Amino acid sequence: MDNALLTPAEIALARHCLEYALSHGARKARITLSKSLMNLIGLLNGAVDKTAHAMDRSLQIQLFVEGRYGAFSSNKLDKEGLEAFISEAIDTVKMLEPDSFRDLPAAERLCREALTGRELGLYDPACEALSAEKRKETALASMAWERMQEQQEAWKLIAEEGEYSDSVFDSLTLDSQGLYARHTETSFEIGYESTVEDAAGNHFSSYWWDASPRLEDLQWKDCAESACRRAAAQIGPKSLKSGKYKVVVDSECASKLLTPVLNALGGFSIQQKNSFLVDSLGKRIFPESLTILDLPLTPGDSGCRLFDSEGVATREMPIIEKGVVKTYFLNTYIAGKMSTAPTIEDATRVRVLPVGECKTREELMAKLGEGILVTGFNGGNSNPATGNFSYGIEGFFFREGRPVHPVREMLVTGNFLELWGNLTATADDARPCLSKRIPSLAFGQVDVSA
Repeated sequence: MDNALLTPAEIALARHCLEYALSHGARKARITLSKSLMNLIGLLNGAVDKTAHAMDRSLQIQLFVEGRYGAFSSNKLDKEGLEAFISEAIDTVKMLEPDSFRDLPAAERLCREALTGRELGLYDPACEALSAEKRKETALASMAWERMQEQQEAWKLIAEEGEYSDSVFDSLTLDSQGLYARHTETSFEIGYESTVEDAAGNHFSSYWWDASPRLEDLQWKDCAESACRRAAAQIGPKSLKSGKYKVVVDSECASKLLTPVLNALGGFSIQQKNSFLVDSLGKRIFPESLTILDLPLTPGDSGCRLFDSEGVATREMPIIEKGVVKTYFLNTYIAGKMSTAPTIEDATRVRVLPVGECKTREELMAKLGEGILVTGFNGGNSNPATGNFSYGIEGFFFREGRPVHPVREMLVTGNFLELWGNLTATADDARPCLSKRIPSLAFGQVDVSA
């Protein structure tokens, strides 16, 4: 296996680049050196369709020169070439307009705990023992093509496309204030998209996937069959009348409704007044039952990090607590422009605390009685300034807590503040493979149109 981790020589080169920049005109500087290795096996209809093996290295340097700022990157990592690259970059920055808000974070805010990159337990040494043959064996064993051909069903599987991949990512951030922050992680992923045909020749497609930092936790055995069953479940869709419906949104796709809320709390959106949550800090904007946390320090969890891209130490904190907006995501630059204290630049491992006693989406459906279960969103858009949205949906109409028939080609519309104000309950079924741990969500009266 190639050396997927940063070597002492590469780390020494990053240190040299930092020192070189400071001795050739930069007042301050930050270096981020990253390295990744990825292996992939693509599958198509019961056979290996493609393979890939790729390594990437890059060095990004952010320069603060005479009150000016510039960011540059290179993937040519030889000492002489980088020296020439940095010298030219410094000359380029000198030609830019001054920007007094550009600066490194205060030294006391920097992470001092990420010395090895493995503090959070996101690196699995099992990746080092994986051979090409073992990867192929795992990928082939995950397929459902042959066994699903033998099923006596009212439909048939006509296409199955899958990918298995494993990757290693290693990064080191240094700055002129003494920052040394390293992050190392592995990722193992499996994903399938399947298409089935019903007796009338209609085609229906769906997917399923899983990912984990640890190979032993990757749920690869049932992934292909799950994609196939999800596709088959869409057979026989019926239309519903437009109107207001109770809606359950499956945990697999619930981020579609929460991500715009998190984006609206981003510093750039707030500073540019392009957010429906401008002036919301410290106010109860959402229902009192809603609490959303950022838990970036949870060992072994996807999405966790000890520091952000500025090297600022992350911490566990509420984003929304009992409906009250508790933080914006403000890096040093945006905070300076807003004349306020900086935070971190983004949430890394989001968790929505359960609302109510339901554990699964099925329990939510039973609680609501009748409505629409949304299992996927198809296109659509949202307005970041107003919070208005319109999304295509697919899923099932349910009655007495049980799916009755599939629904497709319908739209759900509304405003995010009104939607979240109608949150009635959540499950406790967030998928571990997602960095945003969002459970299945139940909403009251939601506008759905044909």
